[in-house]
Amino acid sequence: MGKWISIFAIDAIPCLGARVVRSPEHGDIAVFRSADNQVFALQDKCPHKGGPLSQGIVFGTTVACPLHGWNICLGDGNAVAPDKGSAKTFPVKVEDGRVLLEV
Repeated sequence: MGKWISIFAIDAIPCLGARVVRSPEHGDIAVFRSADNQVFALQDKCPHKGGPLSQGIVFGTTVACPLHGWNICLGDGNAVAPDKGSAKTFPVKVEDGRVLLEV
């Protein structure tokens, strides 16, 4: 089990947007915020060709990769069928308006 670290205020992530956390151990981690203030954290790399998911368009609890339009589920990191593959997910939560990431 990892350690929870406070990374930023939830308001630092635009609604339906993302921010990137740089991690020497895990690479870039994209932290997303949905319209209803849910937060999700995925490796910032599309399973298709490695596109930066943090730069994709978020709709509902899915992000569209900016390179080739693959849709990735923010909850489990899996590509939406018919595409196959997954991005690594990281545990994330919000407490007292702060986003915490488990690493």
